[in-house]
Amino acid sequence: MRFSEADNTSGYLIDAYGVDGIVIGGRRYRRGLIVTPERIVDLWGPNQPSELMAEHLDELLAFSPQIIVLGTGRTQIFPDPSLYFRMMEQRIGFEIMDTGAACRTYNILMSEGRRVVAAFMAE
Repeated sequence: MRFSEADNTSGYLIDAYGVDGIVIGGRRYRRGLIVTPERIVDLWGPNQPSELMAEHLDELLAFSPQIIVLGTGRTQIFPDPSLYFRMMEQRIGFEIMDTGAACRTYNILMSEGRRVVAAFMAE
């Protein structure tokens, strides 16, 4: 799905997503990915939610986010509940969505100026 024109002057926005990857700034990413308004980290993390571990979340927490948006592929699949508790203890929002919803949510939160980190699984 391609998004309508958006103002990316305040950070990285996701231009499009689909079965062939996520497009940011004209570049297509086909593997696990972290996106923040200031950075893109290619080749992140697990391929599926069952492989998500605390160490993967540590990489996301290093960005000091207010909220983490996790895209789990074509369908929303929840990781181990112990990972939720970790985020709750640190008072960080942790939203799990299918990749399309996560892309849209990231763009909205980023455009609102929120400290958001989006992480997408390779699937």
